[in-house]
Amino acid sequence: MANVSDTLSITLKLGGQILPMTIDRKDEEFYREAEKLINQRFNYYANTYPKLGNEMYLTMTALEVAVQLKSTERDANLGPLADSLKELVTDIEKALEDK
Repeated sequence: MANVSDTLSITLKLGGQILPMTIDRKDEEFYREAEKLINQRFNYYANTYPKLGNEMYLTMTALEVAVQLKSTERDANLGPLADSLKELVTDIEKALEDK
């Protein structure tokens, strides 16, 4: 049986910039999806603001992705709190019905 390395050398192209990387083989799909997302947003900004330049498009893309990440983190952190509040509301409504 062939010995498969746990790492993989890949080359990403992000907004026209070439980025060679060595990654965990199991994470390749995440890197490819991230490359696609970054390039989609980069192209959106390049088409929307045609005179700003690649550095600004990459900066705007980085900001957008970071905001999405932080929003997702916030929503994930609020999930357990929301569940607890729903239980509390149910308990209060039940207690009010019993009176």
